[in-house]
Amino acid sequence: MPQFTYRPVANGLRTDHPIPDLPFVDDALLPLDDPAAIEAIGRGAGDDMWGREDPCEEGWFAFTTDPRRTDLAWAVRYHPEHGHCVVLYRDDEVASVHQVHLHEAPRALLFRAGGYWWDGATWFRPGQVYDFAEEKYYERPAPGAASITAADLLRHGGDATQGDILQIEDMASADEDTPSIGNWIDHLALWAQTRSGQGLDTAVVNVMAPELSSDQLIGPAQVAELAGIASSTLRSYIARGEGDLPLPQAKVGGRNLWARVVAQEWVEQRNRSDDGVEAVMAGDHDGHSLAPGIAEAWTAFSRTFFSLLWERQTFRKRWSLRWRTQASVREVAETLSWDVAASIPKLAGIYDLAVTVQHAVLHDYATGRARQNAIRGKQDVVNADHTYYGITPHIARTLTWLIRHDPAVAARTIEQITGEALRMGIPRQVSERSIATALTLDGAFDPAVLKDFLSRVFTPTTTA
Repeated sequence: MPQFTYRPVANGLRTDHPIPDLPFVDDALLPLDDPAAIEAIGRGAGDDMWGREDPCEEGWFAFTTDPRRTDLAWAVRYHPEHGHCVVLYRDDEVASVHQVHLHEAPRALLFRAGGYWWDGATWFRPGQVYDFAEEKYYERPAPGAASITAADLLRHGGDATQGDILQIEDMASADEDTPSIGNWIDHLALWAQTRSGQGLDTAVVNVMAPELSSDQLIGPAQVAELAGIASSTLRSYIARGEGDLPLPQAKVGGRNLWARVVAQEWVEQRNRSDDGVEAVMAGDHDGHSLAPGIAEAWTAFSRTFFSLLWERQTFRKRWSLRWRTQASVREVAETLSWDVAASIPKLAGIYDLAVTVQHAVLHDYATGRARQNAIRGKQDVVNADHTYYGITPHIARTLTWLIRHDPAVAARTIEQITGEALRMGIPRQVSERSIATALTLDGAFDPAVLKDFLSRVFTPTTTA
């Protein structure tokens, strides 16, 4: 599930939508109207070259390694109405960019401001919160967002005589940071001159939105505070490229800044991750953070083994000469019981059980819908605001066991149930209401814990 965290290194000279602060590079080798020919430049041309082209939701996407600089690759996104985006990336990242355009954001024409993307009409926030039911990121429009065009920027100046167009051989190594290129508006003016000033009012360069204003940008310390982690942990994420941290929306004086709402959605996704849903169910057990079912099994087996090894004289005699203290025996008992408790998911066949629960719940949905239609005497449209289907208590208790013993697997199972139900014509609200009702009635959960768990698994309450 890749986010858009890839950093372009240059604009192609014939791009219709320049990326701010990046140089323009001669892209004459690219046959922009023939994606198969773009692919053919690099595909099979050598061990260090590759190319690919595929149709997108509208238009196509193609990439190729540049034969003169095999550490760099050209990516072209074409849309029949909005033209070409021609961008130069690191060669080792361009295939991932291709996958994003094909699968994660197939309607995206371009990305700006650290992953904000535009589909030709609307700007959306960076894709972070993943919808396991439909296997894609939730699309969340940025309220009040508007496009900044080349015409907007060039109204305030730009001297084409001070601009420059590079050859790809002049680019820095892909392993080096792109050097400063001076006043980028001058380079934009030269780009506009190569187009005879045509299409400047439709050339989307950047995005502006209330949530991207300076008073809504926050630094690493504030992002860490939102996530409830130490600033040093966040710095480690940044340095190592870990934690699925989104790209910053701005960089001021060498300091990364994120839109507050983007940071909040990053925290939301952390809460909805496997670690997040496990954390809400886990408790401290003798210094270990464990799911409750595992902790209970550990305690039970500890008592059993302790009784067997210490209290029963026939067994105690066999080894007590070497282990003479009650504390030593208890340590052995806890070690043995930990081995048993930790093996429960494997012994129970946790993934087989998850699939079984999924099919059982979907069967109950189908049965409930058929029963309601029989009562009405006709095939009726499901009322998403009121309908729910009863789930057999035995199935609800099995789902409860799954949640208590492996919260992450249970979370993914619930989301897969929701996705399959959608394909059966059952709205999300109905599926999620049915599961919540069953777990409330038959799950024997602490209500607050159950509510918190389901909030990290069910569809977010807002998508804007």
